[in-house]
This record gives sequence, structure tokens and C-alpha cells, in this order.
Amino acid sequence: MPLPAAVLFDLDDTLFAHRGAVTTGIRTYLAEIGIVPTDPAAADAEWHRLEEFHYHRYLAGELEFEGQRRARARDFAAMHGVTLGDDEAGEWFTAYFEHYRAAWTLHDDALPCLADLRARRPDVRIGVITNGDPAFQQRKLDRVGLTGLLDGVVASGALGIVKPDPRIFRHACDGLGVAPDDAAYVGDRLRTDAIGAARAGLVGVWLNRHDAPPSADDRADAEASGVVEIIGLAALADVLDRGSSGRASQSGRAAPSGPSAPDDRNFG
Repeated sequence: MPLPAAVLFDLDDTLFAHRGAVTTGIRTYLAEIGIVPTDPAAADAEWHRLEEFHYHRYLAGELEFEGQRRARARDFAAMHGVTLGDDEAGEWFTAYFEHYRAAWTLHDDALPCLADLRARRPDVRIGVITNGDPAFQQRKLDRVGLTGLLDGVVASGALGIVKPDPRIFRHACDGLGVAPDDAAYVGDRLRTDAIGAARAGLVGVWLNRHDAPPSADDRADAEASGVVEIIGLAALADVLDRGSSGRASQSGRAAPSGPSAPDDRNFG
């Protein structure tokens, strides 16, 4: 199978190193305001948990974008003995956000991956589909230098549709002028990104950077959908260019399948 006409990506933790920036941001901000967690790793994990919880409330329409930010700040501060009102929570988050923004960067393999795709197929269309506020996500793209490298960006906040709804994947393909069956989508969340894209008719690629084992349900659905798994973006062009399925390493070599490869996860 030749490289598809379009390759689309998730943004946060796929191209953009969101989780690392969040960890750096919260640690430097807590140091600035004099909060010293007894267990820094646990504090990091709690901040990430609150982000996940309240952000999904925003995606579900329970909170406005700024409301989920205030809720995260208020809940986290309360765990450290600080009570914040709405305005104070907004100010707290704004101060944290400056540290988070200072840490914005791409994953090291992001730009080489895009260059590899264009080298193999100069007319390939490259885009982003992200669950988020369009203005905020565009700021990230501008800051890390991705904007000029993309042919299209779709943000759920502009459509009122979130991944894994198949309509958002098909909308992005329409915007790029390609059929879903001639496109691939790459993301770090197996169900939201890879399975969702595959069910919309694209090649679904799970970027499993941390070699996380899938749940039994996710494994079954990934197998049924023909999801491809990679552990780094350096593998992507090779996998798409040769039509490989299953699991590929950072170097681009597909992992062997069969009983002799206990860590192999062949999804179709």
C-alpha cells in the first residue's frame, strides 16, 4: 500500500509534548508560590488527574473552557490547604499557565516525521484533529512552529463534535479533499484516536510512546478495527508506506508476531 493521500495527527502528546510541559509548569509554579509537596510525583499525578477529569467535563459541555481551568486550580489548591474563590482560581491558573507555556515544545520525533512523509510523497496532505478550544490550540501550533507545516486543522470546539465521533474525522478528510479510506490518523489515545479513526474509515494508528498495555476491551476493538500500533513517530512513514499492521518499534521495524514474541500486539 502506498503512503495515503493524507496523514492527520492528534496534537497533545502526539506532536506536542503536552504532558511534559504540564509537569514542568506545575512544579515551577508550586516552587514560586512556596508549596512544597511531600511527594512531588504524587502531586504531578494529581494535577494530571484533575486536568483529565475537568477537561472531559468541558468536552461533554458541563463546563466552559475557562470554567474547567478554574475547577482544576480550585481542587488542586484545596488539596494543599488553600481555598480559592472563582476569581482567585482563575488568577491561580493564569499564573501557572505562564510556566506551562514557557515549557511548550514538540516531541523530538515530530518534525522529522513530517519531513519524512513529505519526502516520500510530496503531495501528501498533513493535518491535525484536536479535541480542544480552537484559539488555544492554534496558539500552541503557532508557538512551536507547526502552523506553516499543516494543510488543515480541525478543533472540536469549533464544530461541537469531539473524537471519537466519526464525523470529526470525516469532516477533516473533506477539508483536505481526500476520502477517509485514503487517509491515516495518528494519536496517543487508543480508543479516542486510533479506534475512532478506524471506525470512521481511516487507517487508525495508536502512538503508544510508553508501551502501555491495552485493556481487554480496547484490544478486542483495536483488532476488529485493524488498528496499527507504533511506539514512536519515526516508525510511521515506514509502516504506512508498506501497509504494515500490528506493532512497530521506534526504528520503524515491525515487531515479530506469533508466540515467540510475547510483547507483540498485533491489531489486525
